[in-house]
Amino acid sequence: MSAIIRCISPVDGRVYAERPAAAPAAIDAALAAARAAQAAWRRVSVPDRAAVVGRAVDAMLAMRDEIVPELAWQMGRPVRYGAGELRGFEERARHMIAIAEEALAPVRPAPKDKFERWITRDPLGVVLVIAPWNYPYLTAVNSVVPALMAGNAVILKHAAQTLLVGERFRMAFETAGLPEGLFQTLVLTHEATAGIVSGGHVDQVNFTGSVAGGRAMERAAAGTFAGLGLELGGKDPAYVRADADLPQAIENLVDGAFFNSGQSCCGIERIYVHRSLHDAFVEGAVALAKTYVLGDPLDEATTLGPMVKADAAAFCRRQVAEAVAAGGRALVEPSLFSRDADGTPYMAPQIVTGVTHAMSIMREESFGPIVGIMPVDGDEEAVRLMNDSDYGLTASIWTSDAEAAARIGAQVETGTVFMNRCDYLDPALAWTGVKDTGRGATLSRVGYETLTRPKSYHLRVAF
Repeated sequence: MSAIIRCISPVDGRVYAERPAAAPAAIDAALAAARAAQAAWRRVSVPDRAAVVGRAVDAMLAMRDEIVPELAWQMGRPVRYGAGELRGFEERARHMIAIAEEALAPVRPAPKDKFERWITRDPLGVVLVIAPWNYPYLTAVNSVVPALMAGNAVILKHAAQTLLVGERFRMAFETAGLPEGLFQTLVLTHEATAGIVSGGHVDQVNFTGSVAGGRAMERAAAGTFAGLGLELGGKDPAYVRADADLPQAIENLVDGAFFNSGQSCCGIERIYVHRSLHDAFVEGAVALAKTYVLGDPLDEATTLGPMVKADAAAFCRRQVAEAVAAGGRALVEPSLFSRDADGTPYMAPQIVTGVTHAMSIMREESFGPIVGIMPVDGDEEAVRLMNDSDYGLTASIWTSDAEAAARIGAQVETGTVFMNRCDYLDPALAWTGVKDTGRGATLSRVGYETLTRPKSYHLRVAF
């Protein structure tokens, strides 16, 4: 009998959705169908692919009224913010469609007498996309749309917590008239997923998840020569220089730390503030944190929903408690938030000062609504502390001096450098990371390079 994959809603702890895991025969059939469909799809012109994929984007947006409450039930994001994910989904999808023809065009070196030479960007074949629950549409679209636009077939394995998201993708592509078998979603156990990869059944795996999950993917892919893109999270820092616009930095960094209950790989998890601004920054951040409304994500008044699981909230509470026991100060009183309760996913936002890099809260990924703040005496110290991490996804610098931001950013070990903003993906730029954050890239024309293989043509046309 097949295993049952369940989504336990963080809203009330009940089973919100459940589906049987795909049986081996169904997996084999899906892989075969993908191969067959891709053989024909790779010959379809890029403009014709764009027409179909564009219709799928339209179809997804037409489901907005159903998707927004589904997101709240599945992973806890307040409904007042649910449409924002679909706006981001559309921005990324439309951009990747728009740049596809140019990004996939043949590369022609300088002319050479008596020869014709060019490089094509050929599709890889079948791409397995393994997507997480925290931004389930945004993370999946990063790979799904460009993979299809590049001429590949796609199999999407979505997280158990967001089972229904994969089905929404399938419905959108069916409505758009995408050829059968070209896009499929499979409900899979971890063992079945690893088996698909280790069996050499796919040509590329794009995985977003934990470091442990990324290592499991690398082990599974060993010896298959499949491509592997890994986005494994972060402990993203912010540095507020002495010349920063303080109110703007406070407003945006508090949002960057607490939006989506802090459950963002590029959320702000540690803040370094120039000593001259430190106390004023902390005072403003604490005042703003106290205005959040923690509650039922289906209530329009709620600005902070539950974390995805009680265990996740418990981990964050332990990080705060350990920091306080080691001399830190937790500045937001949880009793101000009536819904906050130990043993539940409902956790109030928390700001901790007096922290050091000996503490878990400044070193281990929290993935929750907590943030540590440290004073620094200048750029050199800030760079040293920002780089003192196993992760490197994004780093933000808050300053009125763009040259300083670029100079500091060049020294920070990270995939993206922000100035005066954070927690955002620009689809025109490569989304990538260093160290334990992973390898590979999605979005931009660079993302297309990871979903295609170069093929060189060297033709002697005269003697």
